[in-house]
Parts: sequence; C-alpha cells; structure tokens
Amino acid sequence: QVQLVESGGGLVQPGNSLRLSCAASGFTLERYNIGWFRQAPGKEREEVSCISGSDGSKYYQDSVKGRFTISRDNPKDTVSLQMNNLKSEDTAVYYCAASLDPEHVCNDPRYEYEYWGQGTQVTVSS
Repeated sequence: QVQLVESGGGLVQPGNSLRLSCAASGFTLERYNIGWFRQAPGKEREEVSCISGSDGSKYYQDSVKGRFTISRDNPKDTVSLQMNNLKSEDTAVYYCAASLDPEHVCNDPRYEYEYWGQGTQVTVSS
C-alpha cells in the first residue's frame, strides 16, 4: 500500500524548534518532488516548502524563509522539515505530499501532488 507518514509534531513554546519527518511506504521518495503544507483552523492549506526530485532545488514561503529548512536523507528515505524560531502563527496541521512529475513546479496549483500524508499537529504556544 502506498502512503506517506508524517512525524515529529508536537507542542512547543515560541522560539523553540521542531523537526518534522516524512516517510513513505510502497515507494521510494528519492526521485519525488516533496512538498510540506500546513493548514491552520479556518485558513486555506498553504505550501510552506518544497524540494525538487530532479535537481534538489528548494522553495520556501516568505513567512518561513530563514527559519525552516527542507532536506532529504536518502539512506533513510525521508524528507525533513527543520523548523526553528517557531512562532504562534506556525500553529497548524502539517502535511507532506509527493509528486513524481519531472515538470512539477513548487507552489503552483496547476501541478498536483499524487500522494498525501495524514498530517501532524504543530502547536506553538506559551
């Protein structure tokens, strides 16, 4: 069965860090474009970061630039999102998604992701 699983969410205080991980079963992530999305209550889902499966290029939403880092660990077949200096506005359910399309463009709704995880809750609160 093909699926993505996120882990690493939790409750942290503002200014602290979390590391989210995305793992797959039924396929290998290495060649896939991987996106990290989040959805806060009452808000639309937004793509916060993405890493290309073809050239390794990375995308970050402006609100997380300098604080979040996306990376691959090919031996472990995971993609991580290191989140530093977390803010209350980062509170959301975070999802990873995968696309094998070599033409995929991050943060472009014309390019859909094929697989989605179930999400992991990140809560930033004092």
